[in-house]
Amino acid sequence: MTPMHKLMLAATVAATPLIATTAAQAEGEKYILVSHAPDSDSWWNTIKNAIALAGDQMDVEVEYRNPPTGDLADMARIIEQAAASGPDGIITTLADYDVLSGPIRSAVDSGVDVIIMNSGTPEQARELGALMYVGQPEYDAGLAAGQRAKDDGVGSFLCVNHYISSPASSERCQGFADGLGIELGDQMIDSGQDPAEIKNRVQAYLSSNPDTDAVLTLGPTSADPTLLALDEIGMAGDIYFGTFDLGAEIVEGIKDGIINWGIDQQPFLQAYLPVVVMTNYHRYGVLPGNNINSGPGFVTADALEMVEKFAGEYR
Repeated sequence: MTPMHKLMLAATVAATPLIATTAAQAEGEKYILVSHAPDSDSWWNTIKNAIALAGDQMDVEVEYRNPPTGDLADMARIIEQAAASGPDGIITTLADYDVLSGPIRSAVDSGVDVIIMNSGTPEQARELGALMYVGQPEYDAGLAAGQRAKDDGVGSFLCVNHYISSPASSERCQGFADGLGIELGDQMIDSGQDPAEIKNRVQAYLSSNPDTDAVLTLGPTSADPTLLALDEIGMAGDIYFGTFDLGAEIVEGIKDGIINWGIDQQPFLQAYLPVVVMTNYHRYGVLPGNNINSGPGFVTADALEMVEKFAGEYR
């Protein structure tokens, strides 16, 4: 079905109510965003806010879906179900190519336009026939962080990986090691997502490896318990601490001098821009000629005012 045919069809059908709480309803196009995030990961609230705002501004229907536990097989089924419901477009993460490429390719083959966001790569998006990729190149972001840390004198580190089943998470840790010019080895730990367990595993690693120069966390899920861990063992502010992504506790940590920097991949743009791009594509046939890198950008204590104001909401 061509974009124009889709538009004509959509204009004659009243929009159905959305299941998700993060939604904007209209009588035009419908877009479904599918993420790999479990319900417990608060970082994705920014994604939900962004898609809702884009839906309101573009006057389209949007819906957010995810596997409650973060199970990727469950996510694959959600993508299949989303495609079968006949939306104008699907915006989806690509947390694991092997698990998710089949359902995404099937959606494209069925005539549903797809944009890959947040995880995956531009090359993978092209292979699957997606319109484009919007996100942060994870390995490159880790590499830039490692190079920055090396310039600051870091020679060893702990990477707290709270989502080790996602290759993108491991790419962050590997990029950081490569930026430092050292082997990753056992410096990456599978922390799980339980806050108490993350705190205990961080403390156990640092106790067994007291010469560790730095800690790298991959988002609020691992950063927040790590802040507590460092505070309990008296290392807060004394060990080099960098993190991916932002959140209220991370911003406070940067403000207090405990966290040296946060890498902002701008998740707002990852959800907002695909809705805008798809809507204009379906209405007017216009499409950006390139993929969009939403990050990385380093957030330090020198420029926190706007970030602090919107952390956890739009930043």
